[in-house]
Amino acid sequence: MSQIQADLNQIIDEANSPLRELVDQSVFLTGGTGFVGTWLTSSWIHAVNALRGSGRLVILSRDPSVFQKKHGPLPTNVEFVVGDVRTFELGKEETFDLVIHAATPARASVNSSLPKEMLSIIVNGLENVIHQITRHGRPRFLFTSSGAVYGPQPSGIMEVSESQLTGPDPLNPLNAYHEGKRLAELLLAIAGAEGTVDPIIARLFAFVGPHLPFDEHFAVGNFLRDGLSGGPIIVKGDGTTVRSYQYPTDMIVWLWTLAARGASCRAYNVGSDVALSMREIAHYVSAATGAQRIEILGTPDNSRPVDRYIPSVSRAREELGLINNVSFTEALRRTVAWHKETVAK
Repeated sequence: MSQIQADLNQIIDEANSPLRELVDQSVFLTGGTGFVGTWLTSSWIHAVNALRGSGRLVILSRDPSVFQKKHGPLPTNVEFVVGDVRTFELGKEETFDLVIHAATPARASVNSSLPKEMLSIIVNGLENVIHQITRHGRPRFLFTSSGAVYGPQPSGIMEVSESQLTGPDPLNPLNAYHEGKRLAELLLAIAGAEGTVDPIIARLFAFVGPHLPFDEHFAVGNFLRDGLSGGPIIVKGDGTTVRSYQYPTDMIVWLWTLAARGASCRAYNVGSDVALSMREIAHYVSAATGAQRIEILGTPDNSRPVDRYIPSVSRAREELGLINNVSFTEALRRTVAWHKETVAK
């Protein structure tokens, strides 16, 4: 059994009850070909088959062929709408029980070089999605926001909770992604108050697992790229930055549970609260890949606060019973196994 197949089976086992509530529904998904969207799409298809659902999945994509080349032909109950999230149109009679809006480029290069484009995709894209899907009924609307809405994590706060009222600097153009997500949450809250949608906010943090790019700005992905190529593993900073990583099976179990049972107009952090320094993460990746050398390029500056990005996940745990079942070391093991399977094809 492949690593992906084993992971999909685990998702069915752990999210069986909420998935049973969703597999007969009509679902509209944006961003279905990205990291999060790929996992949502494949797990939904797997769940409908395993649980004998009668639902329908419609995916918005600018280029469906990219997904189909990677994953093969899709079943008849999955279809694509081709278009840009800001300008696409649905038929006037289209109705959906659930909308999952996950269409945002996560690439740092877009945010840094085209901040207006990033802001437009997030804000204008959301406005168009709401316009297109609210012609009939009041669908559940799961929005994949980001922990970036909190801005820099204040020193002394070990885990950021959903009630944290800090924010990014609005005068910094590099915060277009952060501010876009904040404004999108506000737009959804307004739509919820007006009664046009039933919004649930998932504030996503950091992840590691199959389908995560190894050549983008994700540190753990870069470490895995270095380790799988034989090393050295390059830590560009001073090794003190603190992050946590959730594996996709846990992420998707949480998202499907939020879609089915999350409270209306409420935000939930989605991620891991197991904090690790970049130095520690590099050593874990070294052990998982067999790469022997680690190079830390920066020098620690004790006069500066440690850069942390760690969520509190107590709300998800206490309100919805959600936990993380895959440890960081196991996440790395599975990711390496998937990579080797993929390369071997």
